[in-house]
Amino acid sequence: MKDYFSTKRILSISVGIFMLFWLVGMYWSFSPATFSVKDKISEFTQTSNLESVTGIATTTAVIEVGNTLLNKPGGYLSNDMLPPSVMLDNMPAWEFGVLEMLRDITLSLRKDFSRSQSQSVENEFLVKAQPNLNINSTAWVLPSAESEYQKAFDLIEAYRTDLADVSKGNSQFYARADNLRDWLKEVEKRLGSMSQKLSASVGTEVINTNLAGDTAARQSTATPMLSENKTSWFKLDDNFYQARGMSWALIHFLKAVEIDFADVLEKKNALISLRQIIRELEATQETIYSPMILNGSGFGLVANHSLVMANYISRANAALIELSELLNQG
Repeated sequence: MKDYFSTKRILSISVGIFMLFWLVGMYWSFSPATFSVKDKISEFTQTSNLESVTGIATTTAVIEVGNTLLNKPGGYLSNDMLPPSVMLDNMPAWEFGVLEMLRDITLSLRKDFSRSQSQSVENEFLVKAQPNLNINSTAWVLPSAESEYQKAFDLIEAYRTDLADVSKGNSQFYARADNLRDWLKEVEKRLGSMSQKLSASVGTEVINTNLAGDTAARQSTATPMLSENKTSWFKLDDNFYQARGMSWALIHFLKAVEIDFADVLEKKNALISLRQIIRELEATQETIYSPMILNGSGFGLVANHSLVMANYISRANAALIELSELLNQG
């Protein structure tokens, strides 16, 4: 009888711990809401007594997206080795999507936005910040991923402060059409690749178009003219949440671009195009009412969340390409 009650107690404790982990994990898996870039700029100018100059919107968006990545409920989860974090995969996929967008825009800050021309000297803060974001997202010790990322965001904060101090003029942000277009071209590649991953949820035969458009083009090794492109069932939700994270971060960066590059966009008559891209991406953040990411066939009875996400990503990417062309025009 004593052994029976001991077993029952152990079982009850185990079930209680499992339920606690499940509830905490579910709470940590909720995607953060979007924030107002303009409000964050106001907070910075009020607390620092500095001016909102060109570039403050973009740097503020980068800093706040980074702070959300590290300080949301549960913190940064991708490199956690203990439960309940280790049992979660949706939020780490979301985090990786955000991280990819942060890496791209920080690289553009270093090599384009903060430099007047190709022969100009790189900004001292961004030279140190950008490499820190390239550490493996799952590194958990000596150094940990979040510690390196925090160093990067601290350095970008220092760049923003230096940027806003008009008495110094040491740091600069150049809002030019060519700078913006170079970053957008990188974003196009990210969204194009993600759209293909999402669309492959149903499995399709793909015609090889790798060398299309150039009769002299060559590739390293031969590839079949037809190939089947299908995402593994285990990767469906990861791709979905990675796309959701990329879109979440990109919404804020584009809203910052709308502020910093207002004159450029107005001159190119491209402001409406930018706002349409933002609207397409905002649709990716709608509430998911299904308890899991479904993978129905294209016209089947069950929804296919990956295809819905691919639709929004593809439309945003098509609009990005048009925006790039507008910026390229005289």
